[in-house]
Amino acid sequence: MIINIFYGFCMALADSVPGVSGGTIAFILGFYEKLLDSVHYLFSKEDPKKRSQAIYFIAKLIIGWIIGMGMSVAVLSNLFESKIYLLSSIFLGLTLSSIPFVIISEKENIQGKYGEILFSILGIALVITISSLRSSVLNNSSIDFESLSASQFIYVFISGMIAITAMVLPGISGSTLLLIFGIYVPTITAIKEFMTFNFSVIWGLMALGLGILFGLAISIKTIRLALKNHKSKMIYFITGLMIGSLYAISMGPTTLKNPLPQLSFSTFNIFGFILGIAILLALEFIRRYLEKKSYNQ
Repeated sequence: MIINIFYGFCMALADSVPGVSGGTIAFILGFYEKLLDSVHYLFSKEDPKKRSQAIYFIAKLIIGWIIGMGMSVAVLSNLFESKIYLLSSIFLGLTLSSIPFVIISEKENIQGKYGEILFSILGIALVITISSLRSSVLNNSSIDFESLSASQFIYVFISGMIAITAMVLPGISGSTLLLIFGIYVPTITAIKEFMTFNFSVIWGLMALGLGILFGLAISIKTIRLALKNHKSKMIYFITGLMIGSLYAISMGPTTLKNPLPQLSFSTFNIFGFILGIAILLALEFIRRYLEKKSYNQ
């Protein structure tokens, strides 16, 4: 039970920052397919026994996820305005260092299928296109969860629906997509406000939450089937999304309530970048330790 709570905790830490998705953490820690199957059976009535097992497994993940997300939000919300370039550099380190792990772990599935690298190019182009279109969609304004217009409510709903797909996909971070859509910082700020009993943000969080639930219900089956029937294409596509998200992360400072210039060579923080790599390596070490411990039992 403690291990599954720890898994949920790690997923929350990943989901709260652009760079690594909760799906990537599940992939690295070795329980990704179990997670997908559990969510599938949660929304399915085909096997009551497996559904009960899925509910029990996901409940333990959620406990850890809530603890991890609460801790992350408390820390991150105070760092955006003062340390945004440090955070962006950490996110870059996390993302860049996670790419080799995905490629190495899926070497058998992608080896010899180099023509499918076109799917990587598609993934890169998709992220850059979304990031570039964001400002025009929002008319260069920022989202305020306390005063959403009807169109902004729909925009946040759609953003949540798309972001949850990324959160369960071992590749691009759901937080990166929220950042691309310009609602990452407002989301973190709104969660912190809600935790301090400021319920004026509830409509914005409701829009995001409904989008997440709707996206989860319709995306899991598609992702599950795609990974089983077209795994090599999916891995190439995921890799492309991860590479493209490097650009989205560098644009992160422009999405603040008081926008700052994008990350550049002069604002890049090498210490933060190395720290991001170290975090990913630590997670890989933990995964191998848990695997070894499980094997010896």
